[in-house]
Formats: sequence, C-alpha cells, structure tokens
Amino acid sequence: MKTMWHILAVGLLAGSVQAKESEDPFIWLEEVDGEQAMDWVLSTNKDTADQYKAKPIYNELYNEALTALNGKSRIPSISQRGDWVYNYWRDENNPRGVYRRAKLKDFQASKAEWQTVLDMDQYNKDNDGKWVFKGMSCLSPKYRHCLTYLSPGGGDSVVMKEFDMKKMAFIKDGFSLPNAKMRVTWRDKDHLFVGTDFGEGSMTTSGYPRMIKLWKRGDDLNQAQLMKAADPEMVSIFAYRSGEGDDAKDFIIEGPSFWTSIYYQWINGEAKKLVLPETAVVNGHFDGRLIVSLKADWQFDGQFLSEGDVLLMKPEILTGEKSVIDAGDWEVFLQPKANQNVESISTTEDTVIVTLLEDVVGRVKVYQQNDDGTWRSKTVPFPDNGAIGLMSVDNESGSFFAQYESFLTPPTLYFVDGKTMQPESVMSQNASFDAAPYKVEQFFARSKDGTFVPYFAIMNKDTVYNGKNPTHIFSYGGFRNSLTPSYSGSYEALEGAYGKMWLDRGGVYVSANIRGGGAYGPKWHKAALLENRHKAFEDFEAVAEDLIKRNITSPAHLGIEGRSNGGLLVGATMTRRPDLYGAVICGVPLLDMKRYNKLLAGASWMGEYGNPDIPEQWDFLKTYSPYQNLKKDTKYPATFFYTSTRDDRVHPGHARKMAAKMKSMGYPIWYYENIEGGHGGSSTNEQMAERLALAFTHLWTHLK
Repeated sequence: MKTMWHILAVGLLAGSVQAKESEDPFIWLEEVDGEQAMDWVLSTNKDTADQYKAKPIYNELYNEALTALNGKSRIPSISQRGDWVYNYWRDENNPRGVYRRAKLKDFQASKAEWQTVLDMDQYNKDNDGKWVFKGMSCLSPKYRHCLTYLSPGGGDSVVMKEFDMKKMAFIKDGFSLPNAKMRVTWRDKDHLFVGTDFGEGSMTTSGYPRMIKLWKRGDDLNQAQLMKAADPEMVSIFAYRSGEGDDAKDFIIEGPSFWTSIYYQWINGEAKKLVLPETAVVNGHFDGRLIVSLKADWQFDGQFLSEGDVLLMKPEILTGEKSVIDAGDWEVFLQPKANQNVESISTTEDTVIVTLLEDVVGRVKVYQQNDDGTWRSKTVPFPDNGAIGLMSVDNESGSFFAQYESFLTPPTLYFVDGKTMQPESVMSQNASFDAAPYKVEQFFARSKDGTFVPYFAIMNKDTVYNGKNPTHIFSYGGFRNSLTPSYSGSYEALEGAYGKMWLDRGGVYVSANIRGGGAYGPKWHKAALLENRHKAFEDFEAVAEDLIKRNITSPAHLGIEGRSNGGLLVGATMTRRPDLYGAVICGVPLLDMKRYNKLLAGASWMGEYGNPDIPEQWDFLKTYSPYQNLKKDTKYPATFFYTSTRDDRVHPGHARKMAAKMKSMGYPIWYYENIEGGHGGSSTNEQMAERLALAFTHLWTHLK
C-alpha cells in the first residue's frame, strides 16, 4: 500500500511539473542550485566573459572601477555610540571587510586611529563558507552588548551572535540564532524581541517572521513568551523599545502589506492597538509622543488632515488609555509644500531633525520647541543642489554627522554642532574624476498624461546636441525611493566610478525621477501603484523621448539601466518600446510578474504591483510583465542581465528565465550571475568592479 501511494505521489508530481513546464518551459531555472540550472548559469556566464573580457576596454573599465571603489579617501559610513564612531570598511587589503572603531574626538579632528572590532577576512579563514558582515546592533547607553549579523553568502538570511564590545569577542553562551530571515531588537540587557523561523508555520508567505516573542537570557528559545502572531498572509511582524528606564515603551508592528502597518503598544502583557490609519508611518518618538507621517488623508479629532502631514501624538490617545483628548495631546508638526518630500526624521533629547527634498535636492531643518509649545526651525546651511544624508545623531548634545554630495561633488562629511547648527567639514573624498569639464542640467519631460517629470543630465560643457551622444539613463520608479543627486550616479555606493567609466569617455549620464518613487511625496508614489504602474513606464519613455527631442541623443545611442524594481522598469520599457533604446542593463530584476509572488519575498510586494492570482489584477499586470510580453521577430535592444545566485530577495530565476527565453527566440543576450552577493549582487569590491566593467563594456560596445 505504501509503495502504491508513493508511485501515485511521484506520478502526480511529475504531471504537475510537466504541466508547469508546458506553461513555462524555463521554470527549471527557478531551482536556484539545481544542477541543470547551474550548468546553464556557468555556461552563459562564460559566453559573456569570453566576449567582453577579451576586449581591451574591459580591463580599462575594471581598473577604473576598482580604483574608485578602493579609494583611500572614501568617506566612511559611520554610526556614533557614546565616545566612539564605528564603520565597516573594505579595500584591497580587506576584501571581505573589517568592522572597526575610532574615538569620536580623534575622528572629528581627522586623526582617527582605527581599532579592529571584527575582521571578516580572518573570520572567513576560521569558518567554512563565504560570510558577509550584515551589521551590529548594540544596546544603549553603554553599547557593550551587541548583536552581530552574518550572512552565509550575502543574502538577507543571517545568523546572529552576541558580541562583547569590551572584550572584543563573541560571547560563548550569549544570545545566538541560526540562519534565517529574522527581526531581532534589544528590550534590555537580558531580553530580546525575537522574530525568526521558529519552525513550521512561523513564517509568512513572504518568507518573513510571523511571530514575535520575548526571549529571556538563559532560556531556551522555545521558552520565549509569545507576544503576538500575525496572519500568515501578512508580510511580517517585529517589536522594538522606545526610551529608557521609566519612560520606556514597547511597540509591535504588523505589516498586512508592504505599504500598510498596524501598530500596537505592549502594555502589561497585552498588545493594545493604536488607532492609526494603516497607511500611516511612525517615524520615531519625541518627548513622549509618536512622530506620525500620513501617507493618505485622515479625519481625526474632528479635523481633516492631509497626506504628507507629520503629526506628534501621545500614544495614550491612540490606545484608548486616555479617552478624552486635551490640548497638547497631539498637533500638526509639519506640512510639506507641493515640491517637497520628507525623506527622514531623527530626534535628540530636545530637537527634531528633518531631511527634505525640494525639487529633488536636499535640505536639512532642525526644529526646537519654545516654552509656549510653539516651534522654531533653522535650515542648516549645507551646499546647494546636492543630496544630504544623516549618518549619526547624538541624542544628548543634538550634534550630528551628515554627508553631502552631488553628481560632480565628491562626498563630504560634515559635523553639525548641536548648539550652533553650523556644519563643519570633517573630511572629503578625493575626486574620482575631474569635474571641471562637466555641467548638470535639470530638465522636465512631459509624460503621456501631461505630468512634468524631472530628470538630471550630466554632460560635458561642450556637448554638441547632434543626436549622437552615447547616453545612459538610470532610474528606479518604485517603493517611494527617491533618486537624489549622487556622486555615484545611481543609489549604489560606486564612489564616482561612472565619471571615469562614462563621462570621461564622452557619455551623457541621466538620472530620471519618475513616478512610483518618492521625489514629490506620497502622491508621486501612489500615482504609479497597482493598475497605474504603466505611469512609471510612460514617465521613463517621456524622458527618453525628451532627450531625443532635444537632440542630445537618438535611439541607437541611448542605453538604459535599472536594478531590482528598476530591472522591472527597463524590462517593461524595452518590451513596450524597443524602438527607443540601443542597449539595456537589467540588474537583479523582477521580470515574470505571473509568478513573482511565489518566488522568495515576492508576496510582500503585492501592495506595490498587485496579485497575479486575482484575474482582474492579472489583467493589468499582464499588459507589462516583461517575461510574458517578449515577442518573436522584434528588434530588441542589446540586453545585459546581471543577478546573484544568493539573492534571497528577488529570485535569480527572473533574470535566468528572461535571458533563456530571449536566447530561445534567437536574440543575442549577455548575462552575468555572481555566485554570491545577495540582492546587492556582490560581496567584495572586486566583484562589484567586475560587474561594473561588464555593464559599461556592454554600453560602449552597443552604443556606437
């Protein structure tokens, strides 16, 4: 009987596989480490390498990229903890990277003597695998006990180990967790909020934790107290503590979708729901109040509040603990203008620091409360026409570090004193290329529905508008992400490599702020959600057409690039309008929108794209899904795909299947799959330089 059921099960499975393969003949490429799939990967990688690495320009581009990526003067990305600043650093001597620290006062004086905390090259020698450092979370205010996250290959899945910062060593019997996609935060020295893979039924369909537990030091994990379990169809759940001592409050956040959250306060062993719109975002806490950003209009306490407004609200009026709302229990803190978007909000003991975009360039404003409860603000005088990102904020003094950069200005680290609010340059990266010959122009293209879409064009001051300039458009258009002026050109930390690799060789570089991103706040993002996704593609096509109309370039000389959601963008636009482009770089992309929700974290993005299993939603998804819209006998632009075998966020099967399908139709394709690297695509600077060199070799080969 057992044998009969086994035979029947095998027969049913075989029939299911055959049925799937009849619908999708390349579905076998979704088996990440399958022998047949990996044979295809290695063979296709070799084909690309044989063509591109033999070209003299490849070695030139590789050396230019690696020189920029390993530059000694790069600005270290720092976090301040007490009297120390911490940084993760990779260079030619530390290809896997070193986590290090220096005294704050020495760092400010540009005399940092770095002290090694964790050497990842040595760790890899001592431990089997290819381990990638993914961060260290330390318990304030002493910052001695730290949770270290290490990925076996660079993906989002990590192991956790507790680290003693005083002894500079892992704690033998400290907190630890095996490899999983996890959400872990400190509650206090002896307790953690833990969301991880607890076993069968403990993860959501998106692949993230669906249970949050309170874990006491010394207890087995299975003894941890369950605080809340989310529905399996939700995206994830996690918890955190705000404040210290008697002022400490514990919160839980459930994510029904990527763009919605349900907030709870954990009070006396009970999760009490906060009455907030599910679209609202809690950005932090100030003086016992929540900082709440509205992403949709809301009626509260008899008042109409607009999307984009930022509120300050006591949690008691949201949990119901306080039934009568009094003056001072909540207020409208900030109302951005039409051309503004709030990028981040940070707090200290007596200030709120807000970074804004105004027509896609950065501003920083610091707010302090007057004795009568009103607010005064000061704009920190950073240079204009660039991007500003806060690196580290000191809660006690109100001082902070921030980085400024632009398309032509290397990153500069500033220290802003909490009393004077005057930025002082601490260090600046050496130029990776000579900016003197170049200019930056901001243009506005008119999209199909009449919306004006901003984009930046970086080019030589002597550029002749003759329609023959090799032009490279980079864009993203999703998930509220704003493409700001960057010395790297894109949102990756490429340290200005594109200057040597593209601008100095005569190229024009374009960064397009299309809808779906966050350049102009929630409305800009929502305009391209779900059934309106085509608006992002139309915006991108409008930018391409505007460049052609201005005679800056022409289709034969126009290349486009996007990664992740941006990979979907360029995949969709190349199948919608193949006549517009001469070359495509499609990185770590989503491409099969029929199956994306079944692959890795794909289900978590249905709030952005829609659910292909619902017929009326597949009706709009299928209009642009690149994998389904490939056609025979079409002149597609030369296409280069890159991905990573260890990408556990966007499944490498998307790029594999699209490339294989194009090859089966007789189209030439170029493909590079790094065997490690996660969604970032690389674990070392050498791997990143290889990918950049291949991509730019592709552009220079096909954009005559």
